[in-house]
Order: sequence, then structure tokens, then C-alpha cells
Amino acid sequence: MDVHNVTEEAETFTSNAYLATGERPTLVDAGAMSGVVDVIRERTDELDAVVLTHQHGDHVAELGAVLEAFDADLYAYAEHPRRTAALEDGDTVDIGDESFEVVYTPGHADDHVSLVSETSLFSGDVVVHDDGAFEYGSFGRTDNPGQSRERLIESVRGLLDRMPASVEDMYSGHGGVFHGDVRDVVETALSRAEKREPKYD
Repeated sequence: MDVHNVTEEAETFTSNAYLATGERPTLVDAGAMSGVVDVIRERTDELDAVVLTHQHGDHVAELGAVLEAFDADLYAYAEHPRRTAALEDGDTVDIGDESFEVVYTPGHADDHVSLVSETSLFSGDVVVHDDGAFEYGSFGRTDNPGQSRERLIESVRGLLDRMPASVEDMYSGHGGVFHGDVRDVVETALSRAEKREPKYD
């Protein structure tokens, strides 16, 4: 399965948005980069689905433009006017050439889900490889209203329980893509979160 970060060249703040090509071309998150539709069209003429990890603005600002440009189904945990399929914990969704399990992972957002296959993890913002706070294992912020470090910790523990040992590709909502021992990165993020220290000074 080929995965491309279609917001990689953004000059303004956005989440990563991943286009998985293959049997079922799918976009994981839409990001907030103006012109993302043009970048998607450089890779594919068809988009079957958009799957949201959560609905924070940096992940969905360009969702309307994407859905207007492509006849794609919208998968989301929380309600959305354009949603065509509701995601629930334990559901299965096909992305690109792989089948992914939906894992409900709140804490950073009440509607947050992660997507896990035998080889890949779309972790949204619950766990990232690197960001402005930590390298090799960080986690989404939990200091805004409605967020919870305790719920995020529980989510990361649950994600580890359900993530196959064979997962070697991690596509997170921010920072770089990671290929290698994904479990070790997630365990490192969990250890840092469990210290309950502020992520940002």
C-alpha cells in the first residue's frame, strides 16, 4: 500500500493528510492546506473514502473541498453533516489495499479513533513519532478544555493491547512518518504521558 502525505508541502498549520492508493483510494484526514485537492489529483482521479481520526479544525478544514471534488464516502466517529458511515470501536474499514480495525482512542479529542492493520497504524494525534515537544514517541496535547491526559493514557494502553507486533509503519497526524519498531515508539510515548508532566512549557 502506497501512502502519501498530501499536506507535506503546506506553508500554514495543518495536520498531516494521508492518501492511501491501491484498490480503494482513501484519504485519512483532510487537513487544512488550501489546494489539497490538486495534490490528491496528482496521485489519483478517484477517491472512494475519507476517514477522519477526529474533527479538530486542522484535520477537517479542507474536508468540504475534498468532498465537493470527489464522490467519496465520509467515515467519522462523531456526527458530521456529510457523514455517510459512522465509525465504532471494533469496526473494520478498508483503506488502500489493507483492512484496518477502528480503535477508539479519546483523550486528545472525544471523537478520536486510531486505525490499525497488520502492518500499519494511522494514529491521528493520540501518538506521534516526533513533534515540537519530543522526538521518538510523543502524544497529543491534553491541556485544552475537554481534553484529558488520563483518558489519553488509557487510550494508548488500549492501542498497544490491540496493535499487532507486525505493525512497522506509523502515520500520525503531525510530525514525520515512522518505519520500524512502531510498538517501541508507542511505548515510549506512553511512558512520557504517564509522567503527567506538562507537554509544553
